[in-house]
Amino acid sequence: MQLEKKYDPQGSEARIRAEWEDTGIYHCDTAGEGAVFSVDTVSGSLHLGHVYSYSQSDFIARYRRMRGDRVFYPMGFDDNGLPTERLVQKERGLDPSKMARADFEAACKERAAVYGSAYRELWQRLGLSVDWRHTYRTIDDRSQRISQWSFLDLHQKGLVYRSKAPAIWCPECGTAVAQADLDELERQSEYVFLSFATESGPLPIATTRPELLPACVAVFVHPEDGRFRHLVGKQATVPRLGRQVPILADAGADPEKGTGAVMCCTFGDAADLDWWRKYGLDLVEIIGRDGRLCGDSANELTGLPVIEARKKILAVLTEDGLVTGREPTVQTIRVHERCDTPVEYVVADQWFVRVLEFIEPLLEAGESIRWHPPHMIEVYRQWVLNLKWDWCILPAALLRRAPPRVVLRGLW
Repeated sequence: MQLEKKYDPQGSEARIRAEWEDTGIYHCDTAGEGAVFSVDTVSGSLHLGHVYSYSQSDFIARYRRMRGDRVFYPMGFDDNGLPTERLVQKERGLDPSKMARADFEAACKERAAVYGSAYRELWQRLGLSVDWRHTYRTIDDRSQRISQWSFLDLHQKGLVYRSKAPAIWCPECGTAVAQADLDELERQSEYVFLSFATESGPLPIATTRPELLPACVAVFVHPEDGRFRHLVGKQATVPRLGRQVPILADAGADPEKGTGAVMCCTFGDAADLDWWRKYGLDLVEIIGRDGRLCGDSANELTGLPVIEARKKILAVLTEDGLVTGREPTVQTIRVHERCDTPVEYVVADQWFVRVLEFIEPLLEAGESIRWHPPHMIEVYRQWVLNLKWDWCILPAALLRRAPPRVVLRGLW
C-alpha cells in the first residue's frame, strides 16, 4: 500500500478508529484466563490537562496489553451530583427549589447526555484504547443500584450510622460536604475587639465573626500565656448578652493571634467544633442550612444572612459602646470547592461512614502499594492523618424522601 504524499488526519484517523472499533481490538476478554489489569476512568468537564493525564493512563494500558494482560479499561461519565446540577442551573437559569424534582432531574440527565456524547467523541478522536462496551454513567440505573446495595451492606456491617451532629454545610448548594470537598481561600477581613467582663477586670477578645456572639459558649487561652493564667477556670460575661461562659486553657489558642483570648462559638470554624467536642460544651444552634441566623438566641439577627447579621450586630455593639477597636486582617477561610462559598458548621441529622477507627489500617494499606512517583505516599499519609471526622455521606432527610420499597428496588 502506497502512503499518501500528504497526511490527512481527518480522513485517516476516522478510518483507523472505525477499524479498531469494528475489530474489537481493545475488547477485554472478561471470561478468559490470566491476569487482569484494570484502569478505572471517570471523566467530567474536559480541558487540555485531561488530554495529557488520560494519555498517560492510556500508555500504561497499551503497555500492559502488549505484555499479555487482559486490560479492563472502561470509561465512566461522572454526571451525578453537584457539578451537573450547578452546570444546569447556570446554563438554563433554573432554580431547583422552584420546580418539581422530577423536572429538574430530567433537565440534568438531558444535559449530561449531551456532554457525554461530546466527551466520548473527543476521547475517540484522541485514540484512547478504551473498551467502550463497558461505558457507564454515575447516574445510570446500574450505578444507583450498586450505590444502594453498598449503603445497605455497610449498614448491615455496622459501618454506617445516623446521628444528629455538626456537619460541614454549603449554604449555596444546600448540602453537607466532606473534608475532601473543601478548599482554602484568603480574604480581607477585620478583627472586631470586644471586652468580656471577669471578676478580675475586662478580658479583651478579637473576633472576625461578631455575628456569632450569641452562640459563644466558652473562652479559650493558651495554658502558657501568663497574661490570662489567673483567669483559667473562672467565668467571663458575654458583652450585651450578660451570659456567663467558662474560661478554659487549651494549646490550640494562639497567643499571637488577636488578643490571645478566643471566644468559642457553635460553630464558627473547625477549631470551635473540636473544642466543643473535647470539653463537652453547651450547644447553641445559630446558623441554619440556608446560611441565615436562626434560633431563639439570634434575637434581632434572626433570618438575616451571615454578612447582613455581621453588619447589624456591629452597628448595635458600636452604638452600645461595646466595640473597643477594629483592625484589618487577612483571613483564611474554608470554602466548598464547587462554588467557593464559605462553609458553615450546622447541626442536622446525617448519615456517616465510620472512617476514624480505620486510620491505622488505611496507613498500612498505603504502605502496601507501590506509588508512582514514590513521594505521593506522603501526600496520602498526610491526608489520612488529617481526617478529623467520619465521612458524612448525606443528610438523613434525603434518604427519608424515598420509601424503603423504592430504595430497595432492583438490588438483586
